[in-house]
Amino acid sequence: MAAKANREAHGHHDPVGRVEDARLVTGNGKYAADWRLPGQLHARFVRADRAHADIVSIDATAALRHPGVKAVLTGEDAVQAGYFTAPNALNFPGRNGMTAIAPRRPALAHGRVRFVGEAVALVVAATPAAAQDAAELVAVEYRDRVPVTAPEAALAPGAPRIHDEVPGNCPFESEAGSAEAVAAAIAAAAHVTRLKVVSNRVAPSPMEPRACMVEWDASRDHYTLYVCSQGITTQRQQMSAWTGVKGSQFTIHARDVGGGFGQRTLAYPEYCALMIAAKKLGRPVQWVATRGEGFMADSHGRANVIEGELALDAGGRFLGLRLSWVNDMGSYLSPGAMGHIRNTTTCMTGVYRIPALYASYRVALTNTTPVAAYRGAGRPDIAYVVERLVSEAAAELGIDPAELRRRNFIPVEAFPYATPTGSTYEYADMPGLIEKALKLADWTGFAERRAKTEKNGKLRGLGIATVIENTGAGNAPKDDAEIEVGADGIVTVHTLAKAQGHGHETTFAQIVAGALELPLARVRVMQCAPEKQQSMVGNHTGGSRSTVGAGSVCHLAALKAIDEGKARAALVLGVEPSQVAYARGVFGSTESGKKVALADLARDGTPFAVAAEGRFGSTFPNGCHIAEVEVDPSTGATGITAYSAVDDCGRVINHAIVEGQLHGGVMQGIGQVLGESIVYDDATGQLLTGSFMDYCMPRAGWLRGISGQEHATPSKVSPLGVKGMGESGCTGSIPAVANAVMDALRSAGVGHVDMPLTPSRVWLALQSRQRKG
Repeated sequence: MAAKANREAHGHHDPVGRVEDARLVTGNGKYAADWRLPGQLHARFVRADRAHADIVSIDATAALRHPGVKAVLTGEDAVQAGYFTAPNALNFPGRNGMTAIAPRRPALAHGRVRFVGEAVALVVAATPAAAQDAAELVAVEYRDRVPVTAPEAALAPGAPRIHDEVPGNCPFESEAGSAEAVAAAIAAAAHVTRLKVVSNRVAPSPMEPRACMVEWDASRDHYTLYVCSQGITTQRQQMSAWTGVKGSQFTIHARDVGGGFGQRTLAYPEYCALMIAAKKLGRPVQWVATRGEGFMADSHGRANVIEGELALDAGGRFLGLRLSWVNDMGSYLSPGAMGHIRNTTTCMTGVYRIPALYASYRVALTNTTPVAAYRGAGRPDIAYVVERLVSEAAAELGIDPAELRRRNFIPVEAFPYATPTGSTYEYADMPGLIEKALKLADWTGFAERRAKTEKNGKLRGLGIATVIENTGAGNAPKDDAEIEVGADGIVTVHTLAKAQGHGHETTFAQIVAGALELPLARVRVMQCAPEKQQSMVGNHTGGSRSTVGAGSVCHLAALKAIDEGKARAALVLGVEPSQVAYARGVFGSTESGKKVALADLARDGTPFAVAAEGRFGSTFPNGCHIAEVEVDPSTGATGITAYSAVDDCGRVINHAIVEGQLHGGVMQGIGQVLGESIVYDDATGQLLTGSFMDYCMPRAGWLRGISGQEHATPSKVSPLGVKGMGESGCTGSIPAVANAVMDALRSAGVGHVDMPLTPSRVWLALQSRQRKG
């Protein structure tokens, strides 16, 4: 109700309902595990039960004798196939021009296991039950090695070496900005705030467990994958890099996908192992992961340790910022890990004019699950450390945290703003945005609310975050879109972007329907259609870029359909194309007095078709999020009493979808702050939070409402004026909620506490302070 009231107050109509929802909520979706092919077999992986060990032997004799078993594959098969060169995206020059040392990663572990859950063998059988039973009969003998799970410990002298080819467990180092300029700023500063923070490791946990089926066509040497995916272009490129199979030899079916968050972008080693099995047996092979496998083997997110120093002058103006990062990448480099460096460099200055910036990065390998992109891919991490430093500086100097931000915002007249680390921000109105947010949150009334809370024996905190993030520019050379108009008047839009709950079938249809002036029901959107995969190019859905990229190209394709339609209609009308007008699906000419429907341009059963392409860079959505919390000192439990968000995501196509993206992102950020955390035992490397019994997912009751408003400034990057939105909620909520809890604890004399701010951790911090007192 609050969201609807806000929309009405700002002149917005009720939102268009999502056209895909009827299919999904009635059980008519088709997910990766739903595919069935004639003669298909079923697979189960044998996974390492220890974090670091040599593989002495694998005995599959008993498993092969089990009824229904067709094959057992091991690392020998993976090496023999040549499937051991895992792709990674740390392909840019590092410190002093260094290149990343990418360790080999066979599709099935060969010689050594390096994290709990690493795939050691693959059992293929006639039924899922037979494969599961036989997998338990595979006997693996190990020779244990000492594991190291903490990134700073892995980089310490004398740490166990995880890969022989990676000295010091550090495959890559990088830096950005000017170390000399920041050193000078710190030396001249009237005050320096110093803080060390941890962006805790989390499990993305999409609703749909990972699944894949591979079919091999011997006549064409062609592989067809039925898989949960965020887009076929990136996944096909990665599969090709890993296996040496040409991209043209892959077709990827991805129908409905139950969540992604970056985790479904990747080509995983399990998919490569299934390729070996399908080719060996000549039959389709399907694997459906358990939730436990998801915790162990699906990529993790975040896992960064950052030390920061913020230098200020006597008037509270920012002079310089120095950050030292340790990026935990897990046991192997992942294709999605570059965002922890590149995105944090792009947005290092935050929304502030900071003359001197410098960051150093050390990548650490540990005996843990590999880390990849997770909703924001570094953007929430940089927002967290910068916003924590700003709020900490405000507390140390006795300045209102909103006022300190105002003093240091990038001025409106400075946009487009070139940052000291080489990025260029497009327009943002941070002064106008924060004023709207402060009013929405009743910032000035907080002192009275805190006093009432303290009378009840509880602590109250107020946290603010003003953030900006770059949306993904994409790694494909362009985005294509095709529009086909059938004789029945149905407009079919083809794109290689892939929704995982985003609502592309609605948003893209609205864009095309709006340009063509047609009812929404006449437009249908096809994503990653198999028949288009070899002829079209396009980026996957990730980095909050799909409406900016694919959506903009859909718009261009619709305009092109009108232009080319005028030329074709002119032939029928007997006039020049310049004499043809178009409106609401009909071409007409006052000169001829005749009309031609758009559907009439389809000839002899062949649709009227046009194609468009475009290349769009990053947009810079921004926002101000304010959280208010109440902490019970007797239990350490934190409750969010109010949450306000004002966001600039440019022009909004569908308000309901944008609100849904915001709400989901905010909740994921809250989950990381208050509960979610992947924990390994330091001594054994065992995963201690490998189920929802131990891994604390956010609950709906944690956030009972969001007061939200828009503060849109149109983007010039996109012809639609849109900016990304998919990750803004996460980027804003993590620092806002963390700052609110820290504000509450500070009122009790407690300093910084690392996330997750669980009841036990908060209670222990309060008890420690009382004992010291």
